Amino acid sequence: MARALLKLATILSLVFSILLQASSSQMTLSSDIEDDDEEYVLDSPPENFRSRSRFLASVVRKGTRCNAERGNVCNGVSANKGTSLIYCCKKHCRNVLGDKNNCGICGNKCRFAESCCNGRCTNIFSNVNHCGKCTKKCAPGVGCHYGTCGYV
Repeated sequence: MARALLKLATILSLVFSILLQASSSQMTLSSDIEDDDEEYVLDSPPENFRSRSRFLASVVRKGTRCNAERGNVCNGVSANKGTSLIYCCKKHCRNVLGDKNNCGICGNKCRFAESCCNGRCTNIFSNVNHCGKCTKKCAPGVGCHYGTCGYV
């Protein structure tokens, strides 16, 4: 009886540790994909956009619905002090300076190991000026290997 309880306790602890590892890796992967809570603070709110609040008129959430043909809030609008450029891609507001699926222009997808850095698909695994993420520079003379600054 004691052996059976010991085996059961061991099996349960293994299952629990596996589930814990799986859930933590899922959280890491989902945070790497995209941040849908991102907001864009427009540098100059559009004149034809009406809102109850002046502040609300100058904030656009990532993924806000839009219509590229009719007047919308995100058609070529500069945001976040010039670090974002918002366009209506398909039916949602996207930052073409930093969106992997709309890099530079709507529909331009970056390949594996590339990120959209200032509107250009850039290999962040080996680029010393964008090592691991955009604008992360390696020290002079130090190479970028698999997204980490350092020597081989």
